[in-house]
Amino acid sequence: MSGASTHSAAAARKVAVIGAGIIGVSTAVWLQRSGCEVTLIDRLGPGEGTSYGNGGILASCSVVPVTVPGLLRKVPSMLMDPNSPLFLRWSYLPKLLPFLRHYLSHCSAEETTRIASALSAVIGDSLEQHQALAKGTGAEKWLVPSDYLFLYDDRGKFEADSFGWGLRKANGFSWQELDADAFKAYDPVFSQDLKFAACLSGHGRIADPGRYVKDLADWVVKNGGRSVKADVTDFRKEDGAVSGVVTDQGVIECDSAVVTAGVWSGPLTKKLGMNVPLESERGYHVELIEPSVMPRSPVMVASGKYVVTPMDGRLRVAGLVEFGGLDAPASRRPIELLLENISKAIPNLTWKETREWMGHRPAVSDSIPVIGEAPGLKSVFMGFGHHHIGLTGGPKTGRVLAGLISGDRPNIDLSAYAPARFA
Repeated sequence: MSGASTHSAAAARKVAVIGAGIIGVSTAVWLQRSGCEVTLIDRLGPGEGTSYGNGGILASCSVVPVTVPGLLRKVPSMLMDPNSPLFLRWSYLPKLLPFLRHYLSHCSAEETTRIASALSAVIGDSLEQHQALAKGTGAEKWLVPSDYLFLYDDRGKFEADSFGWGLRKANGFSWQELDADAFKAYDPVFSQDLKFAACLSGHGRIADPGRYVKDLADWVVKNGGRSVKADVTDFRKEDGAVSGVVTDQGVIECDSAVVTAGVWSGPLTKKLGMNVPLESERGYHVELIEPSVMPRSPVMVASGKYVVTPMDGRLRVAGLVEFGGLDAPASRRPIELLLENISKAIPNLTWKETREWMGHRPAVSDSIPVIGEAPGLKSVFMGFGHHHIGLTGGPKTGRVLAGLISGDRPNIDLSAYAPARFA
């Protein structure tokens, strides 16, 4: 980020941040540090939504979107395979189709390369951004620097992923290649069927994502901010600017508003004259309480597109993608598949209790987050649509948004993320 904050200009500025997940709370922390008066608004409270249930990995190298070349021809067979990481509630398909057409139109090498470059600028230094965010807040204790490994059945499967690894290399990432014996020496808990790993250093994990976000939010409140549990329904607009946020608890006055409500940002942006193609990529996790063994580092098991993350007293197994909207209950098969997969990946693993979760990743049709000022209205900003990388990109996104509001202009080109592309 550039230069010092303009504290005097920001000192009296009242900012309403809508959505208290990692992006909203990060924005609030950086706004507070710049001298703004911050009100966090969330219908459930800080850290209760997607930020609670994510994979917990600061996955800086996750610059490769789902929409890679070749996806289009694989989708039909994936949807018919009960062991595939992709699920669809077929009754939701008619509503999903317009989004899907836009989404799948980006499955070209040129588009994937463009998307990876945009994502890298937001998540490439995630560990450092989290360390800067959490410093002095009490939330530091949940932040654990670590390696991040991608596990494959064999080297051939890794080489078949060469397009994605080429994108990582082009965006500055390097890795160590571990064949069977080297990987076993690194971490003996995994199945001998996993004969190859790519190990990336300089990553991190959060030992308790929900508590981490709550502790950051608590710091905001302790330092003069407010946290309000309310449902936002509209905006009050005066002279081409937003002057208040309308909630079911009344109007919250503000000089600036920030929409960081994840997939629930869609209806709010419609109130601002935008139509963002936004869908829920429903994600699942199972937590294995008091597991008999813990992996050394968080891993992505490439064949099943799921992650395994050591956490505080538990192992979290998370991932998969289900398209089914916001209202349908959780499906059983994704949960069953995660349990089947982890039992294969770590043989003889036992645990005392299983906890299950399903949540909503905010997916924008071009796989690039929406970050910046709303078109046609002064003083309202947006930060949402991070797909699988909300935790990873939350601190940088929050810092950029806080800078735009407080006058500390960010030193990255924001054109790729501009909300105006959906005006």
